[in-house]
Amino acid sequence: MPKLKTHKGAKKRFKVTATGKILHRKSGKSHILTKKASKRKRGLGQDGQVSRADRSTVKTMLPHEF
Repeated sequence: MPKLKTHKGAKKRFKVTATGKILHRKSGKSHILTKKASKRKRGLGQDGQVSRADRSTVKTMLPHEF
């Protein structure tokens, strides 16, 4: 059986918390910020949770994190 390798792109984009939740950065915070409200920009700065449908995919890409 070959070694399980971590997907390096996923490693840079996802973070696993101590309780096992998978977090990701929200999109839309890099440019064209003048038309977005301050409240919206603050919300985009916080990490979001990966949806239930995508959890198994992320777990296979990060085998050593769980």
